[in-house]
Amino acid sequence: MRTALFALLLAIPALAQTPAQKAELDQLFELLKAAPSEEAAAPVEARIQRTLVNGASPAVMLLLQRGMRNMEAQAWREALADFDAALDLAPDYVEGWNRRASARFMMGDLEGAVRDIREVLRREPRHFGALVTLTAIAEERKDYKAAVQAYEAALAIYPKLQGGEERLRELHRKAYGEAL
Repeated sequence: MRTALFALLLAIPALAQTPAQKAELDQLFELLKAAPSEEAAAPVEARIQRTLVNGASPAVMLLLQRGMRNMEAQAWREALADFDAALDLAPDYVEGWNRRASARFMMGDLEGAVRDIREVLRREPRHFGALVTLTAIAEERKDYKAAVQAYEAALAIYPKLQGGEERLRELHRKAYGEAL
């Protein structure tokens, strides 16, 4: 099941982005992959996140911001309602799906979170944040081999993810009883 679910999530065809957004993201993901250090990668990561967030209508942005405030306040149901409303207005908005996946994960709705991550990866297969959340879901399920697989996929996109090598060693130890 682990391998089949992970393969299914990564095999989803990407939805079209605007040519300008796709070109910008392509360039940013290349820079991220080539970054020589965590410090050099951090501003590229921030630009990727801004690019993924940009493009939503003011109403969607307001709902997203309100949802994030509700998450910070641990008001998970309210956050979920905000992200639902954002997705009602913009069903192809990657960050709406990603933030809703996070809210569902925090609420303990692992199946719902996985469904939302599938939508994130369908729209942006390089979304390392969604893969990190998928890692946490697999770890919560005590499926450490799937967690290793998801985290390796995130590191293939973002090799200098802060604390990434140490985290991968820990996951590998949990999955296989030994460090890398």
